[in-house]
Amino acid sequence: MRATSSTDERESANLPTVTVRIPVQCGSQFVRGLIIAATVCISGCASARGRPPAAGAEFWGFTAPWDARSEASAVTHDSQLDVIVSGFITLDSGTFQPTALFADPLMRNNPGNHRRMALLTSYHGTRFHPETIRALASDSTVLGQTAGRAAALLGGAGYRGLILDFEGLTPDDLDVLIRVSSAFADSARAHGVSPIGMAIPATDTAGYPGRPLLRSVDFLVVMLYDQHWLTSPPGAISSPDWAMRALGVRAADIGSSRVVAAFPTYGYQWRADSATAVVSFADAERLARDAHVPLQRDPASSTLHAESDGWSVWVSDAVLLDSLVRGARRTGITKFALWRLGLEDPRFWTDVVH
Repeated sequence: MRATSSTDERESANLPTVTVRIPVQCGSQFVRGLIIAATVCISGCASARGRPPAAGAEFWGFTAPWDARSEASAVTHDSQLDVIVSGFITLDSGTFQPTALFADPLMRNNPGNHRRMALLTSYHGTRFHPETIRALASDSTVLGQTAGRAAALLGGAGYRGLILDFEGLTPDDLDVLIRVSSAFADSARAHGVSPIGMAIPATDTAGYPGRPLLRSVDFLVVMLYDQHWLTSPPGAISSPDWAMRALGVRAADIGSSRVVAAFPTYGYQWRADSATAVVSFADAERLARDAHVPLQRDPASSTLHAESDGWSVWVSDAVLLDSLVRGARRTGITKFALWRLGLEDPRFWTDVVH
């Protein structure tokens, strides 16, 4: 199963109607040698704390417009982010019309010194709708009209870039995905919106193969999270060895310069008596404190976790993110995205981004 973090999160929050795990899971058979020898050990993470990653890194942040914490984090850390993805446009699953479901105050207050991008997704209601993408691909007239309307929305709002998020497709849909992505990308560029990227599951190289997708987009956002997800057993969201294997395969396939590595800032609380919940770093600290249990690091995954009667929580923190960024740097990757702003360990901004 491929659990898209954004998908799971929206479902657990009972949100109105909209998108994105920024997806993650993909496997493959490329040069395993790039997989980052020795993955990141816990002692290495600890000793690296306080030293910034190598110079030249870019940090991107995705906002969740349904959560005020996300906008607050974006405003506070605007100067530390190279790109903020704050627009959220969904394709209506009935009419195929592109709709901005949330206002974007960050665009109204855009200081102009950072790129602003939008996300365009097939997530509508409570899930992704791959049938929407298939239907658009089957009718060139409707596809052209829909792509044109989306581009007009993006250009009119002033976005400088676009990330497509069309999850849930199969290997048999590759031609469909390329046809639809090309239409949206071409229309966006004609309206001055560029560059164009696509969010893809980290390990699904059959349904989302890198090289063919780069015929229509400029870069791929590899979603390196939801190793364990809302409906899976408890466990790490993105352990360094799992993430670096997936990332090494992608970098070997398309080149590190075309990859944006997306890492999680969040965690999950798996509960015996109710649905799994998305939690922030602060939430995890509070849960552990209130239950009088330690929030401790799992040696195998470098991930903080806590256990109590009836629940288990696993969450990302600054140490884990530092380890992930450093590991990715060793593959030559220099662009890193956070899904999502507002849930992160505050130490990320002082210990990882300087």
